[in-house]
Parts: sequence; C-alpha cells; structure tokens
Amino acid sequence: MSDTFLTQLETTCKSDGPAAAIDSLIGHLREQKNYDRLFDALLLKKRNEMGMPLAMPTALDDLPEDRRREFEDYYVEAAREVGELFLADDNVPRAWPYLRTIGETDKVRHKLDEMPLPNDIDDSTEELIQLCLHQGAHPAKGLEIMLHTHGTCNTITAFDQALQAQLLQGEDQQQAAAMLVNELYDDLKRTVQQDVEQRIAMAPPTDSLRELIAGRDWLFENGNYHIDVSHLNSTVRFARCLERGAAELPKVLQLAEYGAKLSDQLQYPGEPPFDDFYPAHIHFFKAILGENVDEHIAYFQAKLDQEPDEQDKPYLAYELVTLLTKIDRLDDAVEVGKKHLRSLNDPNGFSFLKLCQQAGQTDAWREAARDNDDAVGFLAAVVHETSAG
Repeated sequence: MSDTFLTQLETTCKSDGPAAAIDSLIGHLREQKNYDRLFDALLLKKRNEMGMPLAMPTALDDLPEDRRREFEDYYVEAAREVGELFLADDNVPRAWPYLRTIGETDKVRHKLDEMPLPNDIDDSTEELIQLCLHQGAHPAKGLEIMLHTHGTCNTITAFDQALQAQLLQGEDQQQAAAMLVNELYDDLKRTVQQDVEQRIAMAPPTDSLRELIAGRDWLFENGNYHIDVSHLNSTVRFARCLERGAAELPKVLQLAEYGAKLSDQLQYPGEPPFDDFYPAHIHFFKAILGENVDEHIAYFQAKLDQEPDEQDKPYLAYELVTLLTKIDRLDDAVEVGKKHLRSLNDPNGFSFLKLCQQAGQTDAWREAARDNDDAVGFLAAVVHETSAG
C-alpha cells in the first residue's frame, strides 16, 4: 500500500473522523481484492464503533462479556462476506478458512462441485487436493481430481489412507467408490474387448463386461489378466459401501465375476467373511441387488456359524448386519446383533442401540443398555418408547 494512500487515510481521519478513514480503507481493500486485510479492516470498524481496543482487530479475548456476543455476530458476518468474495474470485483455498470457521462449509463444497477438473499437476492442483481431501472440504472431489490428474494407482492409495484416517464417510465415501467403479469398469471392458477382437475377427462390441467374458475362459488362460489386479481388488472392496439402488452395483458385480475367473495366484484373499474374496463379494452384491437374497444371506450366516474363534465372530457378525441393514432386513440384523454386537456402540460408527431404534425394537434396545450398564442408553429407550406410545 503506497505512502500516498496512507497519508490520505491520515488526513481523512483528522478531517472527517476515524469512521470515515476506516470506510475509505475498506473501500480501497475491497477494490484491490485484498480480502484478507479487508477482514481485518471490517473488524477494526466494528471495534471502533464499540469503543474497543484497536491494536488487534480480530482478537476475541479482550472483549468484555457483555459486548462479546455483539462482536462475535459481526465477526461471523465479516467472515461470511470475505469467504464469499474469495469464492466469487474462484479462490476456494482462501475462502475455506473463513467459511469453515463459521460452519458454512457447504458453500465451499458447492463451489468445488461447479469447478472443472484441472488437467495439470501443479502447485494449485496439489493445493486443491490438500484442501478437498486432507482438510475435509470435499473428500470425494479431492479423489476425483486425483483420479483425473494422478491416475488410478495414486487415487486408490489415497482412498485407503482417507478411510483409515476417517476422512471419507457417508455420501463422500459412496461417491468416491462409485467413481472408481465406473473408471475401472470402463478400463477393464475396453481392454477385454481389445483382447477379444484380436482373437476373434469381427467380434461385435458390447457394453457389458459379463457378455464379453461369457464362455471365453481362454481370456484367463496362463494367468492372463486385463487390468491391475490390485486395483480390481481394492475397488471391489471399496464398493461395499454402496447402498441399494446405486447405479454402479451391476458394474461392481461384474467386476467381481471377472475377478473370480482369474487364476488363484491373482485372487488376493480378504478378511473374513471375505477371505474367499471374489465369490464372497458376488454373494454380497447379488443380495443387495435382490437376486436370490436368502441364498446369499445364508452364505454369510454360515461363515459366522462356522467361525471357530469366538473373538472373530463380532467382525463377521458386523459384516452380516451391514448387509442385512442395506437390504432393510432390520429385524434379522437385530437378531444377529443381539448375539454378537450388543456392546458395540460407536458414536461415529456402528451402534447396536441405533440399529434397535431403526428396527423399532425398543425392548432389545433397552435390554442391551441394561446389560451394558448404560443408564443413558436405557433411559433413552424408555423415553423413546413412552413418546412413541
């Protein structure tokens, strides 16, 4: 900021008063798009109006209790204004701290949804990925940017890391999984089609991977494969988060069917009950798709019943309950949960008490809370039952 302008501010302050000088500064900073300093100037204006100390305009710890609420309300308004100004200039990383502070993160998320995917890997792209994925502004968008710029391998690694760090949950997790399923399905279908065309002249194209591999076991002879098998394994595993009705479910079922045809050396085992990885996932996805549901539920029930280690049974039960919940067999899910998951109540994850509430089984909810010596859960069940009655 030039000395000339600073002199003008001083002159204005002496001739027209502090409020006029501050307004002049605010107008100048807004015109120059110096929005970070604009935020400070807006708070300086409010402090001056309130007769508060001016040395630290953004400070909150020197305010008298009876004036704190007034200043905090203005603080929110200033942060909103500055955050939205940054968004209007497509500067999402600078908008994020202001809007996150006041809990208006959806504005950033919507802006990110509107933005085109970058084509280059540069500092701005890395900053955007950091913002979306690691700072939590829009994890699914961050993975989409990674897939577009860094490729499948790096995206799958980032997906796994985000899951472990609990950065990906709910709709974000489902959106990212769906994106990977679509990407991998299209890539695999294309490479299988090319293989078929090389061996069968004038082979008709098809939009179905299942049709491409049907009756063509020679595609898998001698350990042949058409896509990175670790990517296939991870994508099928990630897709277990998809809910019934997701458009990608038929695709991920076909991915699992392809995987089941690979040589044994290329079929990596999973954790029980998905130790027989692709066949188990075929059962899982067919159940969600409504194909012979009882048969596929029985597969996982048998896995649970036959597990010799009692300490491992809760994990298998959790997967079965997850599947039963996805297909709205809540009463069955509660019955499995009663035996193995009564004490599992994670505020950020699975809760047996919440499952009981969803199923309308207040008795099971109340008894589980009693057994866990959970007075809060017990009373919540009683209140819920009384209110419902």
